[in-house]
Amino acid sequence: MNHKLVYRLYVDESLQMRRKRPRRNRSCLIRVTREVAVARNDTWSMDFIADQLFSGQRFRLLTLVDNFSRMSPAIEVGHQVTGDHVVAILERATKEHGMPKQI
Repeated sequence: MNHKLVYRLYVDESLQMRRKRPRRNRSCLIRVTREVAVARNDTWSMDFIADQLFSGQRFRLLTLVDNFSRMSPAIEVGHQVTGDHVVAILERATKEHGMPKQI
């Protein structure tokens, strides 16, 4: 059986078939399941959000979220958020809210 016959059978049965193999196929195999947070400061998540003003000026937001309580220890807005800024933000948030076990 070759790929042309398989494709023709899928088309006849109105099935969908991926034409390309996903690039992240290997990384999906070695992913570790995350533990569910059961108390405050078990795990925090952080993410960057980028947007643009009407004038065309871009800005970024760094958001920290406690996964258990859904509280945000820090939201920082700036035009350039560098690695030094991220470290300072994390240090300030850990002083105010305590150290998380995982980020």
